[in-house]
Amino acid sequence: MLQTLYDYFWWERLWLPVNLTWADLEDRDGRVYAKASDLYITLPLALLFLIIRYFFELYVATPLAALLNVKEKTRLRAPPNAILEHFYLTSGKQPKQAEVELLSRQSGLSGRQVERWFRRRRNQDRPSLLKKFREASWRFTFYLIAFIAGMAVIVDKPWFYDMRKVWEGYPIQSMIPSQYWYYMIELSFYWSLLFSIASDVKRKDFKEQIIHHVATIILISFSWFANYIRAGTLIMALHDSSDYLLESAKMFNYAGWKNTCNNIFIIFAIVFIITRLVILPFWILHCTLVYPLELYPAFFGYYFFNVMMGVLQTLHIFWAYLILRMAHKFITGKLVEDERSDRDETESSEGEEAAAGGGAKSRPLANGHPILNNNHRKND
Repeated sequence: MLQTLYDYFWWERLWLPVNLTWADLEDRDGRVYAKASDLYITLPLALLFLIIRYFFELYVATPLAALLNVKEKTRLRAPPNAILEHFYLTSGKQPKQAEVELLSRQSGLSGRQVERWFRRRRNQDRPSLLKKFREASWRFTFYLIAFIAGMAVIVDKPWFYDMRKVWEGYPIQSMIPSQYWYYMIELSFYWSLLFSIASDVKRKDFKEQIIHHVATIILISFSWFANYIRAGTLIMALHDSSDYLLESAKMFNYAGWKNTCNNIFIIFAIVFIITRLVILPFWILHCTLVYPLELYPAFFGYYFFNVMMGVLQTLHIFWAYLILRMAHKFITGKLVEDERSDRDETESSEGEEAAAGGGAKSRPLANGHPILNNNHRKND
């Protein structure tokens, strides 16, 4: 049974064009081809990435945070209350008005005190600013190095300038060592992101992030199996070209350098739109959809690869929408922040009393608090 599934999974018609077999991709005459067994190393490498990340965040990102004066906001802890804690853990973190009234009667607290307790309790569970900064620092470092390395791998290749050469001689295209290591490192890193996603800062697009990581791992692995290596290196380098800009903008945002954050964000938005909504669909996707059909009939691998590319493109459109929202906030003078992040709910007794009284009537409210003027934040 298992052997039958194994044979069917590696059936040439799934992975290769018609009239080609795995025997055509066996190493010979000094030419080396991609093999599925090459990817076994990516799992231990992913664990190595997690270890490197731990020490990087401890000995590089943490001192850097101190150097940039990354400061935590004061968060008041919710006082112990068994009734409210049980509701928080079992029923929800944001009770509705009717539930607030019920909890008020059960706990002997006023409705305002119940709302305040839940706000403080939510704040306790929010990741610290230092955790966010260290995570962004790690990703910034990897994406920057990966982009530089990726460009070094592809910039001297003829298919970087002429997309038709991506398929020249396919699939009898030998692999070079730089392509091997570029693939292994990228795939290992995305495995490490998937392994750590449960403990990383959770954002509003948590589900989309999981879909993105899984789709990326599948695409990288499949392109290796099917010897789509030339197209794969182009796609990976294109994605890395904007990611490090976003992470650096986050770092400066967490450090309070708002002008630097906003300026980098503008550059990131431009690069993201150009690479993900112009170059990827109109050059790369055109290359993977149209040019292969000039050489061989469509097969399962052709459809599968392009469907997964379509999934990524859909995610890019979703994230472009969030980016344009942030750009609108910047243009209108509002604070630019990562739209995928849950906002911290600032807490102060004076703010709460002002929100409850009439002192805040002249200003808009957010979560029961007056919205503070962003111009009072530290600028670089």
